[in-house]
Amino acid sequence: MRDEYPAVLEILNTEIEVLRSVGIITTIDIEIRRGAGAYICGEESAMIESIEGKRGLPRHRPPFIAQVGLFGRPTLNHNIETLFWIRDIVEKGPEWFAEQGRRGHKGFRSFSVSGRVREPGVKLAPAGITMNELLGEFCGGMEEGHSFKGYLPGGASGGILPASLADEPLDFGTLDKHGCFIGSHAIVVFSDQDDIRDAALNLMRFFKHESCGQCTPCRSGTEKMEKLLADDDWDPDKIADLDAVMRSASICGLGQAASNPVASVLKFFSEEFEV
Repeated sequence: MRDEYPAVLEILNTEIEVLRSVGIITTIDIEIRRGAGAYICGEESAMIESIEGKRGLPRHRPPFIAQVGLFGRPTLNHNIETLFWIRDIVEKGPEWFAEQGRRGHKGFRSFSVSGRVREPGVKLAPAGITMNELLGEFCGGMEEGHSFKGYLPGGASGGILPASLADEPLDFGTLDKHGCFIGSHAIVVFSDQDDIRDAALNLMRFFKHESCGQCTPCRSGTEKMEKLLADDDWDPDKIADLDAVMRSASICGLGQAASNPVASVLKFFSEEFEV
């Protein structure tokens, strides 16, 4: 059992004791399964396949896991962050939690911030906070000698936004209009000294490596997209065409969202590839 497992168990046991004390539950068993570290197993059905001892491959849907999930039983999939807040919400009330957000958004979010910032790390901040606010209030601003250029708002597949859109609220659904999403709340900050094209290529190489290979649009699409991005002279039409195929035909979110960073570069950072 890895070092973090006891901490996770302690959190879960605390939540269970609170729920038991107020009569919401009477008994519950917890079993922790160790994953192999594959990115694809973040997809809920692939995670279930892995727990069952099989290769972590996404399932075709329907049926959804709420109907046929772990070992064929109806299953609910929760993020550990959701469970983390149960105790505080039960003890302090939902009104308290709802009041913590900004701009009409509710609660807290755990932002994992890295890149060109003075103080990287996991930041517990109000839902609906903007990137500029997060950068200034929680991260100590940009590194010395660096100017804010852009950021990944939601992990590898969340897309890339320019600094000009750093006043958008960060929460679920708020970035959809820009073709991006908050996802895992894993933020990477870029500066004027970073090449956004290289960042997009690096992300595509990651998705190529982490693709489970089950479906052709993702398996072959990520490989082909990497080759297109490695070319010094990008072909926007070919990239857009391949992007459309991957989004519409891949069977899970990895292939459907793998090209989000590339689409963002074409949309917001055109100066990066224009010759």
